[in-house]
Amino acid sequence: MRISKKLCRAAVAALLCVFCPANIQAQETIKQDTISCFIVGFNVGTIFPSEKGSNVSLNKGGGSSNATMYSLYDSPWLNFGLDGFYKWKTNWLISLEGDAWFGTDNLKHRTERMSNIYTSEGIIIGTNGTDAVVTAYNRGLSVKAGIGKIIPIMPTRNPNSGILAKISAGILQQQTIFTLNEVNAPQIDDDYALLYDHQRFGYTLTEGVGFWFMSNRLNLVNCYVAFELTECWSHSTRDYLIDNYLGINGKDDNSYFDLLYTIKLCWMFPLKGKTAREYYYY
Repeated sequence: MRISKKLCRAAVAALLCVFCPANIQAQETIKQDTISCFIVGFNVGTIFPSEKGSNVSLNKGGGSSNATMYSLYDSPWLNFGLDGFYKWKTNWLISLEGDAWFGTDNLKHRTERMSNIYTSEGIIIGTNGTDAVVTAYNRGLSVKAGIGKIIPIMPTRNPNSGILAKISAGILQQQTIFTLNEVNAPQIDDDYALLYDHQRFGYTLTEGVGFWFMSNRLNLVNCYVAFELTECWSHSTRDYLIDNYLGINGKDDNSYFDLLYTIKLCWMFPLKGKTAREYYYY
């Protein structure tokens, strides 16, 4: 009889396992792993230069804001870039970032800056005697290396996602780009354009905060959105600069500081397979 009772109990337990899996699932705890992997990302964003935060240190002493990026170009500007990350299981990151930004025919006070080649009607005469229709816009390039940290919001469900804090530093170059229609205008083309392009080279420091999301399955839904604050220290690279609006005809020895605000979205592609799950039963 005792053996029969034990067999009955074992049979009932087996039937419960087959027909009532919910009871078993209720006793299961799932923990998602953090991962380490290389990540490639493509970002797009919008840049807003700061008026009050930017300034110019004049070579004769004093300061001015008349030649900052804010005063040179209308904003905002578009930003595109390529990011490379390595993420450790501790959620620390190292990064290598390349960005390019540009506006759309946004050079301010162009007729005053280049008054020696613009007519009183505000045009540049081409070789055929008609308006050359010159487009002038800013373009910038930067390369930076940095570190970051992901602070998980739900560490038991998705420890690879959370608040992102990062800082990076590198080099930058910005200038004015002139493009012409089919009418030639040698006074603003080729080497002559270098007299007016305000090309500058310098160093940059960027601090950013945002939200980093990585899917547990590492599918295509991996991205981060961030707000970045960038400080730029630069100087002119040209031996001779003409800007009649600023009263510069010669070497530009001024030092420039620009403060930029950027809102950025980056779509990421982790170079790793699916993450593993660990199961604990009780």
